[in-house]
Amino acid sequence: ESSRKALRMATVSGERPDLIFWGISMEAAAAREWARQDKQLSDIREKHKDDPETMEAELEQKLASFTHRPGGVHYEELATGRKAKQTWGYDGAKYAWEPTKSRPELPTSLDEIAIVPKGQRMIVELGNQIPERGTLRVRVRASRASAEGPAPSMELEFGWQASNDSRATLRIDQQGVVVDAPAGAPRFYEWEVPLSQIYPRNWVRKTAEMGALPSPSEFLKLVNTSISGGDIHVDYFEVTAPVYESWPPASHSRIFVASADEANEGVYAREVLESFMPRAWRREASAAEVDQKLELFARLRPQCDSFQEAMVETLAAVLSSPKFLYLVETGGPKGQDGVDADARLTDAELATRLSMFLWCSAPDEELRALAESGRLKDPEILRHQVDRMLSESKSRRFSEQFVRQWLNLELLDFLKVDDKTYPGFDASLKEAMQEEPVAFFHEILQNDHSALEFIHSDFTMANERLADHYGSKEVTGNHFRRVVFGEEQGRGGLLTQAGLLAMNSDGKDSHPLKRGIWMLERLLNDPPPPPPPAVPEIDLTDPEIAKMTLKQRIEDHRDSPACMSCHAKIDPWGIAFEDYDAVGSFRTEVQGIAVDSSSVLFNGQRLEGVDGMKRFLLLNRQDQFVRAVVYKLATFALGRPLSFGDRAAVDEITANVRRQGDGLATLVKSIATSTLFQSK
Repeated sequence: ESSRKALRMATVSGERPDLIFWGISMEAAAAREWARQDKQLSDIREKHKDDPETMEAELEQKLASFTHRPGGVHYEELATGRKAKQTWGYDGAKYAWEPTKSRPELPTSLDEIAIVPKGQRMIVELGNQIPERGTLRVRVRASRASAEGPAPSMELEFGWQASNDSRATLRIDQQGVVVDAPAGAPRFYEWEVPLSQIYPRNWVRKTAEMGALPSPSEFLKLVNTSISGGDIHVDYFEVTAPVYESWPPASHSRIFVASADEANEGVYAREVLESFMPRAWRREASAAEVDQKLELFARLRPQCDSFQEAMVETLAAVLSSPKFLYLVETGGPKGQDGVDADARLTDAELATRLSMFLWCSAPDEELRALAESGRLKDPEILRHQVDRMLSESKSRRFSEQFVRQWLNLELLDFLKVDDKTYPGFDASLKEAMQEEPVAFFHEILQNDHSALEFIHSDFTMANERLADHYGSKEVTGNHFRRVVFGEEQGRGGLLTQAGLLAMNSDGKDSHPLKRGIWMLERLLNDPPPPPPPAVPEIDLTDPEIAKMTLKQRIEDHRDSPACMSCHAKIDPWGIAFEDYDAVGSFRTEVQGIAVDSSSVLFNGQRLEGVDGMKRFLLLNRQDQFVRAVVYKLATFALGRPLSFGDRAAVDEITANVRRQGDGLATLVKSIATSTLFQSK
C-alpha cells in the first residue's frame, strides 16, 4: 500500500490541471476592518443625532483611537495613519478569499499595508479549493519597517481550523527568509510548497460546504520569527496552484519513459520495467526477473481501467520486493587484495553501500554507470566519487542521520525542561539546540577540518536564539552560521554545546552520571560496565545528604564498596561538566554555593572542569578519540555492528587518518576506500 501510494503521488493522468490564483491586496483585506470602524462611527452619529456637541466629542475621541497602534497584526492606511487590528474567526469561513481562474493584475503601489510585529502571525484564508497535488507557489511582497537594527525574518505556515477543538498548523520552512527590502521599497519573497507533502490536510475539506461547521477552509500564516528584528510590512499576497514546471512532471516521465512503442502495451511495459527495476533494486535486473513482472502485469491488466493503473500495481510489487527493501549482498569475484569472492561486494553493491553511507539514498545515474562499467572500485575514481558526493546537498542527510545516531540526539527530542526553573527555555531554543551539532559536524566535514575539533574548536554553528543563550549579542537572524567564540566564553567543540548538555540533565539540574556515561559511550567508545545488582540509591530524606552539593552527594554515594568500581570511571568525567546547568548555561554557583567542577580520574589525573578535560583529551587521548570516531563512522557506513575481526581494519584506517592530519572528510574517504568498506 505504501508503494502504491508513493507511485500514485509520483505519476499523473489526464490533462494538465488549470491554474487557480489568489491575489490579495492589503487594501482589500483592510476594507473589512475599515467597514467595521465606519459602522462604529455611524452608530455614534445615530446614537447622538439629537446632541451634536456630544456627537462631535465622541467622534473625535473614536477617530483618535483609530490612529493608536493595536497589539498584534494590524492594518495601516499610510496617508491618514488610521490603523485596525486584523480579526479572524474560523466559523462561517467569512474571511476566506475566493480564487480566480486568471492571474490578478499586480498593484503597482498600495497605500495600505499589513504590519506583522515580531512573534506575530498574519492569517490569509484561502478556502477549500487548494489542490491535492502539484506545487503551491506563494509570493509575498514585503519590506522591513525600518532601516534601524537587524532585518526581520519571515516564515510560512500552512494550517486549518475545522472546529473549536480540531486544528493543525505546519511549518513550511525551518529557517524562513530574511526580509531585507528597505522600508517603502518592498519586494517579493517566494515559497514553493509541494502539496503532496503537506499533512494533515483539513479532514472535512471535501465533504463540508463553505460556511458550514466543521469548516473545510485552509489558510496560510506569515510569521515574523525575529528575536531582535522589527516589524514586517506586507502589501500584497499572491498564491498560485497547482504549479507544474512541465506536463507530465519529471517524476512521471522518469517512470513512464518516452518511447516510440507506447501504443504497444506489451513492448512498452517491458521498457518501463527495464528502466525502473535497476534503479529500484540498485543493480541490473535479469531477463527472468523482468519476465516475471511482465507476467504479473499481464494478469493485472484485465482488472484495470488503464495501462497506467496496471503498471502502477506492477511497479508497487517491484517496490515491495526484498530486493528494494533490503540491502542484498551476493558477493563478487576475488580481487587482487586476496579477499574471497563470497566476502567481496560487487560493483553494484559498492555503489549502493556508498550512496547509503553518504546520501542515505539510492545511487544516482553516475554511480550506477561506473558500477556497470566495473570502474567504481578503482581507488582514484572511488575517491573522486566521495568528493563529488560530499560536495552535493544530499550529503546533508549523512550529517543529520549519522550525528543523530552517534550522539543519541533522541534524548534531546524528548527533553522536558522544568519551566519554573528555566522560564526562558522555549521551543525555538530547543530547535536551535537540535540543529547545532548537525550543522557543526557538517561544517567540519565540508571543510575537512580535524576531527579533534569535536573536542575543542574556536567556533560553533548558531543562529540568533542560540547565540543569545550563549551570551553573544552579535548574531541576528534565524539562519545558522559560523560563530567564533573567545576563550572567556567557555565554548567550542561538542562538549559544551547546550543541547548535548541539556539532554544529559534531568531538566532541572545537571546530571554528572548521565553526562559522564554519554561522554564515555559516544565520544570515547569506552562505555562503563553495567551497575551491579542492588545498588543503593541516594537517600535525599537524610538531612545530612540533602544539604550536600550534588558533587558531594556523588562522592558520598561512591564511597559505598558496591558503587566504587563503576563510579571511579564515570564520575570524574561527569563532574567536569558541573560548570553548566541543566540547559547548558555557564554558571559559577548553585544556590549560593560556588560550583566545584574539579575531579580526579582513576589514574590520578586531575581535571579542572571542561577546559581541563579538553586539555587532557587533546594531550593524552587523541589516538583513542580519533579511533572512536572511525569506529562510529565505520559502523554507520557498514550498517552493522563491528566485530573483533574488524579491529585491525579500524586501527589501520585510524593510523592512516592520523598521518594525514585527522581531517573529517579525509576520514570518510579512508573508510570508503578501505577493504573493510568494500567487503561484506
